[in-house]
Amino acid sequence: MRIVVISHVTLDGVMQGPGRADEDTRGGFALGGWAAERDGDEAVGRAWGRRLAASSGYLLGRRTYQDVLGHWNTQDSPFRDALNNAPKYVASNTLAEPLPWPNSTLLSGDIPAAAAELRRTPGDDLHIMGSGALIQSLSPLGLIDEYLLCVHPLVLGAGRRLFADGFGPIAFGLADATPTDSGVIIATYRPLGDHA
Repeated sequence: MRIVVISHVTLDGVMQGPGRADEDTRGGFALGGWAAERDGDEAVGRAWGRRLAASSGYLLGRRTYQDVLGHWNTQDSPFRDALNNAPKYVASNTLAEPLPWPNSTLLSGDIPAAAAELRRTPGDDLHIMGSGALIQSLSPLGLIDEYLLCVHPLVLGAGRRLFADGFGPIAFGLADATPTDSGVIIATYRPLGDHA
């Protein structure tokens, strides 16, 4: 199966706290909820829906696993059952089994080796949402096959970025790009090789 990142990002690459003000306040980040203004963008919803409907599950870091499932399991939303029913692979060297959410498997120790093993498993795409540290550990090793990025027409100037300082160089090819009425660009990128 392929490993695919699905993320909201700003023009300056910030991915921290897109959904709500209290989502991720690490480092004093006070700009959370920046993607909420465009929550009704039907094109973004369709793009995510198509991807997640053909999914073999999620590959998540510890923080995203705890936050996403902790939040959505308190909401009256169709996401709750979908997230609980989907296979979840949790990359963490601090969590212990049993994990609190159904259908969760702990990946510990050599996380890149565990991710490489998952890639050799037949199936649909395995999706990473959030999990910036996980993305930054897997991408330089060529373990991420594709990025579906919803690029918001916004510069925050602060916050954790998808590609932090020291990341790369890695060249990407554009597989698809669709502008939406809200100004978001839905772009699909595939790494071309190890270095630009």
